[in-house]
Amino acid sequence: MSLSIGIVGLPNVGKSTLFNALTKKSVLAANYPFATIDPSVGVVSVPDDRVQKLSDFSKSVKTIPAAVEFVDIAGLVKGASEGEGLGNQFLTNIRETDAIAQVVRIFEDDNIVHVHNKIEPLKDIEVINLELIMADLQTVTKRLGNIGREVKRGDKEAMLEQEVLQKLEKILNEGKLANILVLNDKETPVTKSLHLLSMKPILYVLNKKAGGKNLDEMGDERFTKLIEFFKQTESNYVIIDARIEEELKDLETGEKVAFRKELGGEDDGINNLIKAGYEMLNLITYFTTGEDETRAWTIGRGWSAPMAGTAIHTDFKDKFIRAEVIEWDKLLSAGSYASAREKGLIRTEGKEYIVKDGDVIEFKI
Repeated sequence: MSLSIGIVGLPNVGKSTLFNALTKKSVLAANYPFATIDPSVGVVSVPDDRVQKLSDFSKSVKTIPAAVEFVDIAGLVKGASEGEGLGNQFLTNIRETDAIAQVVRIFEDDNIVHVHNKIEPLKDIEVINLELIMADLQTVTKRLGNIGREVKRGDKEAMLEQEVLQKLEKILNEGKLANILVLNDKETPVTKSLHLLSMKPILYVLNKKAGGKNLDEMGDERFTKLIEFFKQTESNYVIIDARIEEELKDLETGEKVAFRKELGGEDDGINNLIKAGYEMLNLITYFTTGEDETRAWTIGRGWSAPMAGTAIHTDFKDKFIRAEVIEWDKLLSAGSYASAREKGLIRTEGKEYIVKDGDVIEFKI
């Protein structure tokens, strides 16, 4: 299952620095707007101790964690939906991702230029979100015009689409993100075909600077208003120090903890970000394990066993007979597959079984 999260934000808020830290991959990060022109792509493993524990248990030759693709997208500016800056090119890059990680600067530093010459995180979010909304409004308006004839002919699919488009148009005209719209099962496929930018889930990444003037540490009113906004909109956010994480990117886990404290950092921001992005997309992980390989497989929450099997191969859905399932921790506690069978811990599940996070599965086809 291919997953992609676009890193977006205004110029000079730390997007490329964050991308470098995430992917251990060097892209141009300069102190001027548009340091990134073409989107850079990096595949990042999802932090999950269970994978290595299962691999050690099975003495696997290969260990393959779940992964998320991060795309570093050049800085958006006010008017991007009208072609300002690198405008439409950026919006197209965002359109191709599954979700958005919007980087927001929450530190003051006179040596790092801000495109608006002042630090106003909530204002920055409003600028970015408005560009997404305006671009979507153009998409919706154009589509409404194109289906007029089918609606007049009484085409039922066109009439349903028109109804959904009109709901979207109203929301967008109010300056709200399309992702607040509640849709039923018939309406959802209509919105998917539109590839709307503001329909994507958004994770706000608050970028601070160790030793700097950070709004969260200063008890600043600007930060208070920001948190109020997140609560009102039920938005997800993480706080990270992109510069520290970039400096630590090549160190081993133990060294990272020591150096992060030395540099004034707190939590492992990168791991928190990756996990939050994974959860935001409503994904879970199941495992397959054996001598050859232990692997984490990414699927949507609520998937049945045959659907989950398609993460391995599309044929698994049609050829599915049954699945042998055990929770990962119960398998480890049992000490071996043989012992787990003797204790009756391994269950045989059919087509209706809904896979749970942490299941270890062997598919029978």
